[in-house]
Amino acid sequence: MNENIMKKTTKKRKAADELRQQYDLSSLKGGVRGKYFERYQAGTNLVLLSPDVARHFPNEQSVNSALRTLIRAGKRPLRRAR
Repeated sequence: MNENIMKKTTKKRKAADELRQQYDLSSLKGGVRGKYFERYQAGTNLVLLSPDVARHFPNEQSVNSALRTLIRAGKRPLRRAR
């Protein structure tokens, strides 16, 4: 009986640091390594807004203000129609 029947064949892989051809590195300019590291360590929640939502908020303060308003509105008792 052949001992090699159940062994998987492996293909040689490229070095782990090589990027795929479809990645366009020119579109990645301007990134800053560790930009949010301190906030992450402090326990701050980072949330990525969808582009259509982000267009309505010029900065983080406006997002927080809108969310606080929504939270307060959700805590109020509902009025019944007469």
